[in-house]
Amino acid sequence: MKTICYVDGFNLYYGCLKATGYKWLDLYKLFAWIINENNPDAELHQIKFFTAPIKTKLASRGDAAGAAQNTYHRALNALYPEHISICEGYFSLEEGSFLEYLNPPDKTLRVKIWRLEEKQSDVNIALEAYRDASYGAVEQAIFVTNDTDQEPTLKALRHDFPELKIGIILPIKEPQSGSTIKARPGNNRLSVYADWTRGYIRAEELKQSQLPDVIPTRKKAIRKPVYW
Repeated sequence: MKTICYVDGFNLYYGCLKATGYKWLDLYKLFAWIINENNPDAELHQIKFFTAPIKTKLASRGDAAGAAQNTYHRALNALYPEHISICEGYFSLEEGSFLEYLNPPDKTLRVKIWRLEEKQSDVNIALEAYRDASYGAVEQAIFVTNDTDQEPTLKALRHDFPELKIGIILPIKEPQSGSTIKARPGNNRLSVYADWTRGYIRAEELKQSQLPDVIPTRKKAIRKPVYW
């Protein structure tokens, strides 16, 4: 079964990778394993990874953060040139305002903020998935996202292509019994349109799905960023 996996990089990072040692993630190894676990007949043909270049002036590590991200993308392209494509949106930084935190709220009292938002990724995911289904390029579409903005996408695919298999992998950490750290909640609205849903990603799966520390190329070898 020809399978394409659409990965929301922003969701994946903040749901599973931030503040961990697993950022040097082998996307193909991880998702091929999870998809095969749920559907042994699946053949992971392609991963489409939707992300955006870091705004280094806002990153805690500045230019080093941007360099690390670029190195990671080069590593994915070097190891999986036929199976992983990186689809970039962008981050927008704009002035804005929020209501001041009062109870009851007073709409006349507002505080100025900087609003940093990722742009285009949601639309790009929707367009890529719908076009792939329209062209008959996919038999099973897997969405790695926890974002309700993709609900209309899944609803349209389910209605227009009833033969298409749809899977959901929620990019959140596996709940730990007795843990005082509250995990991000899963979004059940997406699962309504799916044939199957994986509700979390295990820490052990992330650990076992890391890229090699050094990746040879025809030119300079690609090395895992030191602080990752």
